[in-house]
Amino acid sequence: MSFRLRAAIIAAFALSAAAAVTASDMSMAGESIPSSVSLSRDDALTMAPSAGSKPAVTFAAPREIVQPLATAPKADHNSSTFSEMQADSLAALVDAHGAPEQLDGEMQCLAGAVYFESKGESLEGQLAVARVIINRAESGRFANSLCGVVYQPSQFSFVRGGGMPPIRTQSRSWRQAVAIAKIAMTDSWDSRAEGALFFHARRVSPGWGKAKLAMIDNHIFYR
Repeated sequence: MSFRLRAAIIAAFALSAAAAVTASDMSMAGESIPSSVSLSRDDALTMAPSAGSKPAVTFAAPREIVQPLATAPKADHNSSTFSEMQADSLAALVDAHGAPEQLDGEMQCLAGAVYFESKGESLEGQLAVARVIINRAESGRFANSLCGVVYQPSQFSFVRGGGMPPIRTQSRSWRQAVAIAKIAMTDSWDSRAEGALFFHARRVSPGWGKAKLAMIDNHIFYR
């Protein structure tokens, strides 16, 4: 065999071996590497794709996403609710309601009854009157609405011809009556006549034979 022929065979063999190694490396690029295998910096650089090959997809490291906690609403120090929570007397609670606002029909009936039946009484006495009207509406023994209780025949002397007399809505008495009606409806303050369904003025003695609950100002309250 001539020297040139021998050299050509050796060169062809070397090229074939190199091609086989390259194909093996390319097939390994698509396989996952076990997590137990630790690669050195040189190994990582060796396995990096060449400039002519298609780059592998790279995933960014996961990040922890922290969402802010919902912030609790701050108490509004100017709101009537906050004032009611902080009130330490019935008078303070009444003052916290401020000027009277537009009332719906039921609240108009309740505040009107408080106004006409007890505007000359203490706040405790006005609250007791309001609670009687509410208790009646909830008892099942009277009308089932506040207006129904107020306008029920022969119950309240201020009702004339099925209606109320005019109300001085700019007066301090009306402002108090509205505040007391709201306090009674929300049960924001305990009444000394809690549970009462009846009351009358001290100057009369109807002889009802009912359980007496309290005497407040000029009224006596019964269950």
